[in-house]
Amino acid sequence: MFWADKIAEEIKNEYRDKIAKNEAIIIRDEKTASGKIHVGSLRGIAIHGIISEVLNEQNIKNKFLYEINDFDPMDGLPVYLDREIFLPHMGKPLCNVPPPAGGAAKAKNYAEYFGEDFVGVIKSLGFYPEIYLSSDLYRKGKYNEAIKIVLENADKIREIYKRVSGAKKEENWLPINVICQNCGKIGTTKAISFDGKEVEYVCEENYVEWAKGCGHHGKISPFDGNAKLPWKAEWAAKFSVLDVDVEGAGKDHSTKGGAREIADAISREVFKRRPPFDIQYEFFQVGGKKMSSSKGAGSSAKETADLLPPEIFRFLLLYKEPRQVIDFIPDGDTIPILYDNYDKMAEDYFADSKGDYKRIFYLSHTPRQREEIIKRFLPRFSQIAFLAQMPHINISQEVGKIKAEKLSDEDENEVEYRTRYALKWLSVYAPEDYKFELQTKEIPSKAKELNEKQKQALKIILDYVSSKDVLDGQELHTKLHEIKSDLEIEPKELFSAVYLSFLGKISGPKAGWFLSVLDKKFLEERLKEVVNS
Repeated sequence: MFWADKIAEEIKNEYRDKIAKNEAIIIRDEKTASGKIHVGSLRGIAIHGIISEVLNEQNIKNKFLYEINDFDPMDGLPVYLDREIFLPHMGKPLCNVPPPAGGAAKAKNYAEYFGEDFVGVIKSLGFYPEIYLSSDLYRKGKYNEAIKIVLENADKIREIYKRVSGAKKEENWLPINVICQNCGKIGTTKAISFDGKEVEYVCEENYVEWAKGCGHHGKISPFDGNAKLPWKAEWAAKFSVLDVDVEGAGKDHSTKGGAREIADAISREVFKRRPPFDIQYEFFQVGGKKMSSSKGAGSSAKETADLLPPEIFRFLLLYKEPRQVIDFIPDGDTIPILYDNYDKMAEDYFADSKGDYKRIFYLSHTPRQREEIIKRFLPRFSQIAFLAQMPHINISQEVGKIKAEKLSDEDENEVEYRTRYALKWLSVYAPEDYKFELQTKEIPSKAKELNEKQKQALKIILDYVSSKDVLDGQELHTKLHEIKSDLEIEPKELFSAVYLSFLGKISGPKAGWFLSVLDKKFLEERLKEVVNS
């Protein structure tokens, strides 16, 4: 059973009473808009989103909420921002920080500037959660009762922190961060007391390492957007305020004594509410590294969405179980392999075979795409990437040769579709192994250094090519292996001679197929030149 179907069944068992009453199951996830939102943040979206879709298939009423957290303090300065401009804003709520230069026309603030791109990516992948801003809930008073409960139970929350994680808070520590009335910072204020209506606080200069407080001492109501709860207590409050039934968390939050365990304890013991159904999931890594919105490492969600079609991107996010790491290396061979795996599952789908592959392929498509999944020939992405670099070639004709029959309109559309994405990948991320530039003007210098056995092999290839009216890639492939055996030449020697002669490098695509797509006259002339050089 596909993992999303299995989890949906567990959720149905957990909330049988709610389903029987036709009450909506509330699914929730969030992301802090602290900078360019990286592709890794989409794993939570995909996991929660696909659970919602599976429940929808079964007519189980549900609502998928997604929070753009814009009320956290700016606690990190992304490397791509001007330090002089943004350093004074460190410690302010993200929704009160101005957008980067040039962003004011499309965004009112910093969080909106980075959040809008991410929301666009979410929608492009066919996920349509109900999106809201954390600042709106605070300012509309939705958290007022939760803030009061937390402050009245500060002793209990301090005890939970110590018991669950070993973190010892000062005896007078209050779980609240107010916005300084003087400098507007929320990350630098230390709450001193709460009298039931107002919080007394000090905006300490060195309260945190990443921002400077102004020293102001004042009192303010913590309600209606004047303050926010610290992360772990806030998480528990969100469970209660939004009546959340399902909310997973990444590995970093799910460790023993971690944020989720503390939030669950606060939920049970302070808010007297059962914590939501948990789905723990592993990291989505780019090149083996976990993503960071503020450090600028790796690919942003927007960049990756531009690089991959929606169904391939969804496939990347969904085909591994949540507890498996997704390691995405856009400048390696991840993308060609991703297409190959998608194509294998397409075979199962179009063959109407039973099993998970068919299900994964289906759910990898957006709900809109699923309305008409058309059977078509799927040429290998790596082959399309090669052909796209050969300006003299008609790609559709060559794909027709691979298919061994005339391409249908759907096949032609797929060729054009994959060519478009292959060119994007080649221009930005493709490693050198996948980049080929046919050396048409003159013999590459290294081809003049071939040994006699390599030239002998090329002479046999030339004779074979000259004897054929039409070249077939598979037949040429077989012939190359015959030459290798007959001459007792090492494979590396033989194939590097071919690639050096035409590409000026020692590696390339499948040699027989590569030679077969070259202009026959050019192929013969180049082989003659190299053999006689």
